[in-house]
Amino acid sequence: MAETTTEHHVPTDLSPDVAPRADHHLPADSDVDLHDPGQRHELDRAPWTVLGAIAVGGALGAVARYAVGTAVHAAPTGFPWATYGVNVSGCLLIGVLMVLITEVVAGHRLVRPFLGVGVLGGFTTFSTYVVDIQRLVNAGAAGTALGYLVATVLSALLAVYLGVRVTRAAMTALTSLSARDAEGQSS
Repeated sequence: MAETTTEHHVPTDLSPDVAPRADHHLPADSDVDLHDPGQRHELDRAPWTVLGAIAVGGALGAVARYAVGTAVHAAPTGFPWATYGVNVSGCLLIGVLMVLITEVVAGHRLVRPFLGVGVLGGFTTFSTYVVDIQRLVNAGAAGTALGYLVATVLSALLAVYLGVRVTRAAMTALTSLSARDAEGQSS
């Protein structure tokens, strides 16, 4: 049996001072842009704070998902409303969160790992989505399974889109109101 090895590819367009250290091949936060000097320093930090934030957030999100799952039951051939609701609402919230932390507020460096990867990653459950589809097919409800499969994907994508658009619109409206208030007070 052939032995396989995994090599870490370092992009050649990066300067040598950006290459990962031998003891730290991958960033703890995959959103680190190695071309941005302001983000590069994240690679030098111990990943334990980021991993800790993700773990605590993930535990909170998983508990919330469990609570929804125990409150809303589905029959073996019924539509899995709990998983559907969790995934769609989680996608909506990730759209809202990403606008808030990338366009509105420069928050603490652990906000995105805690809320985005941790809480919302633990809350949403696309693995259970797949198990639900398999359960429905095995129970003879292929039509429900297909409807659930398509509805979840389309609804999740729409939810992210709406989360982003509505949050941007709300922030624009708040900025306009603040500007009008400032003008009103100065006149």
